[in-house]
Amino acid sequence: MSLLEVIALDAADARAAEEGGADRLEVVADMAADGLTPDPDLVAGVRAVTTLPIRVMLRANAGFRTTIPELDRLRRVAGLHRDAGADGFVLGFLDPLGGIDTGATGKLAAALAPLPWTFHRALDHAADPPPAWRTVRDLDGGPDTVLTAGSPRGVDAGVDVLVRRAAEGPRSAGLLMAGGGLRRKHVAVLAAAGITAFHVGTAVRPDGSWDAPVDPRLVREWRALVVAATGSGAR
Repeated sequence: MSLLEVIALDAADARAAEEGGADRLEVVADMAADGLTPDPDLVAGVRAVTTLPIRVMLRANAGFRTTIPELDRLRRVAGLHRDAGADGFVLGFLDPLGGIDTGATGKLAAALAPLPWTFHRALDHAADPPPAWRTVRDLDGGPDTVLTAGSPRGVDAGVDVLVRRAAEGPRSAGLLMAGGGLRRKHVAVLAAAGITAFHVGTAVRPDGSWDAPVDPRLVREWRALVVAATGSGAR
């Protein structure tokens, strides 16, 4: 089954995404920093206008490293997000050498159980991506989704990496959610490789601008594209 996840910055985005046929929302703040943790009141506002599953970003700074005090703050705010209506979360950290910080990631993920979570594009910024991917893929209590472009430069540069990862087998293909500069031309190629989950942000906003709201017509076009490429409905 396919999945189209749309980034929502506010309740209006969420309403438009659902109208257009999105399957899930990623709720974030501050896209100038590539997405930080939103206020719980914003999450509550999103939940009030949509029945779609909501995954909330847990990221306190523009980088991919974290500290113990920061993790404690994220754990506390995650509880507020859960109370506000979050169904899952988005997280992931790198260590000082650019590897996956399994300690920090595992600590926060354990605090969120049993809710599902996505490992975000910190993976694309790892110092050595192949072993980083294997680490994320094999994490105990790990993510049910890995959001990745295959490259820090976006899907255009990383599409071949995503295809190779999907070729590892159904489990790897099922974890992957392609996003980060995803373009329409990529969908058929990735779907042919077995990837059925796709993540969009500016692609469903007029002129590709974060200053513009989500357009339900564009979401509808992406939904139709994903269904046609994967031959399936929502998963």
